[in-house]
Amino acid sequence: MHVFLIANPFASGVSAQRLAAVEKELARVAAVTVLLTERRMHAKELVAEVSAEADAVVVFSGDGVFNEALNGLVADVPIGFVPGGGTSVLARALGLPKDPVLAAARVSEAIEQRRTRRITLGRVNGRRFGFGAGVGLDAEAVRRVDEMGRSSDGKRPGDFAFALAVMKALAANRGHLEPALEIAGLGRAAFAFVANGSPYTYAKGIPLPIVPDADFELGLDVVAPVRVRRRSLVRTAYALLRGHPRERDVLYGHDLDRVEIRCDAPMPLQADGEDLGDVERAVFEAQRGAVSVLA
Repeated sequence: MHVFLIANPFASGVSAQRLAAVEKELARVAAVTVLLTERRMHAKELVAEVSAEADAVVVFSGDGVFNEALNGLVADVPIGFVPGGGTSVLARALGLPKDPVLAAARVSEAIEQRRTRRITLGRVNGRRFGFGAGVGLDAEAVRRVDEMGRSSDGKRPGDFAFALAVMKALAANRGHLEPALEIAGLGRAAFAFVANGSPYTYAKGIPLPIVPDADFELGLDVVAPVRVRRRSLVRTAYALLRGHPRERDVLYGHDLDRVEIRCDAPMPLQADGEDLGDVERAVFEAQRGAVSVLA
């Protein structure tokens, strides 16, 4: 059995020592070829090159490179995810421990036992995503974090930076967001979260459901606050973070095959924490049972 291990050496949780330990775990059950990413979208290229000949592909990185790998799959080969980023939502949402060596041991067991799970992926404007995407506020926060740049060792800012970026985005609007987009069949909202799994993200060890009924075996869920006002900001934030999407003034859709959003003016779009630029229209589609994951 031949496993290709794709690793991002610039991810915050990846080091030479951890990479060697992850490789050792996988080598217990298969021959392993390690490939390191060198630039943005390189993982997509690497996975496209090897997925047709691999018995399995394992990615050791954060969510950005996980996303690239999913977009590079050209064959129905099992894929595994080892947490190597600051948050690594996808791997953790699939039930793997945050510790990369422990996660690699679980993935190794899945390879040995040929244990896989077929999951739904989302796709927005042609780009696949593994767990969640958004239009508006959270996408703007992603952009603000990217603008902070990386540290001298190439690491990206973590959870605290993202939370701070959300607060700055709200402050830029004086804590007041009015309806600025239309979700076909649901109505108007200020911004929107779309997910194919839960939790939507983590704050350190705390899962933040936001779109709590989303399920990797179902279609897409959407949660979209109609508006945010200073006097209701705390209540709205609490409801979202606690996973109560059916609160008043929140649009909600469950197990959908398609979500179409039209913006009054171009708004930021993100998928799996990757900035996809400003859009006036975003079409989200559920790719049910799209991939086989090692879980």
